[in-house]
Amino acid sequence: MKLLHTLLALAIATTPTLATATPQVERVVMVMRHGVRAPIDGEVPAGTLTAAPWPRWPVAAEQITPHGARAMAIRGRADRAWLAALGVLPATGCPTPASVTVWTNVSQRTIDSGEGFVAGFAPGCAIAVGHRAAGEVDPLFEALRAHTTDFRATDAIASIEHFTGGMDRLVAKHAAGLRLLDRVLACAQPTCSPGAPAALRATADGRGVELDGAIRRTSGIAQVLLLEAAEGMPHPGWGRATPAVLARLGQLHAALFDVFTRSPYMAAHQAGPLGRRVLASLTAQDSPALDLLVGHDTNVTALAAALGVDLVSPDYARNDTAPAGALAMELLRDTRGARFVRLSYRTQTPAELGRLGNRVTTTAMTVPGCARLCPVERFATLLGARLAPPVRDDN
Repeated sequence: MKLLHTLLALAIATTPTLATATPQVERVVMVMRHGVRAPIDGEVPAGTLTAAPWPRWPVAAEQITPHGARAMAIRGRADRAWLAALGVLPATGCPTPASVTVWTNVSQRTIDSGEGFVAGFAPGCAIAVGHRAAGEVDPLFEALRAHTTDFRATDAIASIEHFTGGMDRLVAKHAAGLRLLDRVLACAQPTCSPGAPAALRATADGRGVELDGAIRRTSGIAQVLLLEAAEGMPHPGWGRATPAVLARLGQLHAALFDVFTRSPYMAAHQAGPLGRRVLASLTAQDSPALDLLVGHDTNVTALAAALGVDLVSPDYARNDTAPAGALAMELLRDTRGARFVRLSYRTQTPAELGRLGNRVTTTAMTVPGCARLCPVERFATLLGARLAPPVRDDN
């Protein structure tokens, strides 16, 4: 009995210590895709056949819609509540200027997305949305155009071919999805997206790669159908694009990233400057509580590939990207001063975006070669090893 009392006393004495040893979140870095936009010119290729006309959009090509702007504000409010629950920022009021940084690409859809997010995140507060001047190339979001790494198209093509098994095999892999898309388009022809056969080649300047073929043509069509749902249109895909169908068609959009961002070589170069910015923000002494970087689907997919993780979220195909989907990297510190990184992917389903709901799903991720709570030094080593070195200043 005396031994039992002693053990109970020890358990009670140590319980507070264990509770206080739970690591606390100090800051969060988020890499987010822009919000719901109108289709880009050519996203549905000329010559695509349909049984009925495409719906009209309320804004010019590739711009954030009014619905998309409202969805970004809702997302901002949801993320403010999430960060408050983590203890990173207060739930209400204006954050201090140094505690929140928002940086976007130069495209108007990313700027508008950042501003919409801030409007919901901290209404009426003076949080600047920073970006480069119009016409400039920001290497964080367009690394190949900025020529910040020693990119060689021949090496890229070899990596892509090895990763995918070749363009013909990639098309064959998605044959069922291509047939499904034809049923949604309902053109009553052998194929609703006719065109050239699959081919992968270097751009004329050797600083990029170009893709022809069925995946190139249909990936954008699949994305436009998903955007119809996220825009809240009443009958996406003329009523034939149900949530389950959209998730299957999303495999065609995800296949585009198998070519442009997900092979080891493409991920290393596409995510190089962005990955280094993430690491700097996680490890610097004076980083903000929230560092939000708003770019494009290629940024999210390239960084995920460099981290060695798949993008998985409800109602999306594996490695497809959600409008306003964000990779979130939390920096935590325990009572001994050890620091860790916790990775997750925060998204809303197309239907939730369409109804302007506030539910955000957080999908936990674990970087291969590390634990769920990854020591920051190990995280930096793993990610840094998968990034192409710069040939000039990323900034």
